[in-house]
Amino acid sequence: MAAMSFSPAYRPDPRFQGLGRDFADPVEAADFPQTILRFRNDRAAATVGLDGLSDADWLRHFGRFEPLPDNMPTPLAMRYHGHQFRVYNPDLGDGRGFLFAQLREAGTDRLLDLATKGSGQTPWSRSGDGRLTLKGGVREILAASQLEALGVPTSRAFSLVETGEALTRGDEPSPTRSAVLTRLSHSHIRFGTFQRLAYFDQRDLILQLVDHVVETYFPHLADAPDRAAALLETTVAASARLLSRWMAAGFVHGVLNTDNMVVTGESFDYGPWRFLPRNDPNFTAAYFDHSGLYSFGRQPEAVFWNLQQLAACLTLVGDQASLLAALNGFSEAYRLALRGAMLDRLGLRSRGADADVELVNAAFRALAEGGETLRWEPFFFDWFGGEASEARALAGPRARLYEIETFLTFRGRLAGFEPDRPERLADPVFQRPEPEELIIDEVEALWAPIAERDDWAPLYAKLDRIEAARTAYQLGRTSDEKAAF
Repeated sequence: MAAMSFSPAYRPDPRFQGLGRDFADPVEAADFPQTILRFRNDRAAATVGLDGLSDADWLRHFGRFEPLPDNMPTPLAMRYHGHQFRVYNPDLGDGRGFLFAQLREAGTDRLLDLATKGSGQTPWSRSGDGRLTLKGGVREILAASQLEALGVPTSRAFSLVETGEALTRGDEPSPTRSAVLTRLSHSHIRFGTFQRLAYFDQRDLILQLVDHVVETYFPHLADAPDRAAALLETTVAASARLLSRWMAAGFVHGVLNTDNMVVTGESFDYGPWRFLPRNDPNFTAAYFDHSGLYSFGRQPEAVFWNLQQLAACLTLVGDQASLLAALNGFSEAYRLALRGAMLDRLGLRSRGADADVELVNAAFRALAEGGETLRWEPFFFDWFGGEASEARALAGPRARLYEIETFLTFRGRLAGFEPDRPERLADPVFQRPEPEELIIDEVEALWAPIAERDDWAPLYAKLDRIEAARTAYQLGRTSDEKAAF
């Protein structure tokens, strides 16, 4: 490996392995028949000093999973339990993925994980083959890219390598193509990581994990008299912020199980996700969610329920009154975060709590009134910047809709609000008649040419347009704000 492949920004810091064998199992990646590079995220790679890798070296590390220098010597399949659709499952764990490396992020010094999906069987695979379909990898790239563009804290799709195996799946035409995905995220320590330890009443290991999370991710809590309660309070706030961003983005995760939520508050592991085509609280993403447990409108309930399960685990090592107080802070934290998320989606500066709340309520009423006529994303696109965009909105394809009473009320509430970073409105993105959306029909349309004739051009073009939107939305943000991906 040529030394020049790694920039000075490459700073390995493999912390998780120090927790020991009670938390993960050493594993090996599958020996794939092929490794064909389909996607590499050089923007994300630059933040951890890996953008200088040649394609050949990239495939060695993210197709064959040769260890990165001075990093984890062997991948680790993490152990955890979890509630799946409110049913406790003690047979979980990384069944088709592993933690591959940990690195410091340039500029912020945050610890980031490189972890996989589809890298082969582990002790936790049960009857699964440990693989990922190529289509599943493409869908995760799209979901993560769009969410990042819309300001949602999310993992980033880092690499997608096609692996040359034919997979049989019950929910898509088979045999289908296979792939291995690598994602970059702030943490993979799940609520279910704590649940596993509580299940076995391993209080000493819960304390060890609490200390690890505080010292690794939240060092400002190191002197807290009750680290468990301080950790829960921080995770409640991070989860409320994540939820608020999902709701403002019209995003439905689909499988909000406790093993799919992490203590640092990022969205990750995108399976049957959907973006709302139109306002619909009952809209579900997973075809198997027959009761609507994880529908769009029930996501706040689902996140709070999951936080309750985390709190229950921490009662084994923390003060119950302090934990309850932290948990009870969720409602207010979510209310404040949602207000901020909606203002951010509308590109506006705050005018104070009362005016902000009135505007946000008017926006939700307008979305509801739009019904089948108004798509979710174009509403925010048309009115991004508030009154400064009124002429653009009223000259666009939804002009007639914006003249009905509910929208007139919303437009009245916009009065006095100033654009946040108004220079963004001059970006070419806002000169287009339509925004970048990602509803399911387009996802299927992007996959079709890949499946039919191995044509990746439409996907890459879509990713370029999403990146243009992300750049436009983030224009003028500080480095700290940009780090909250």
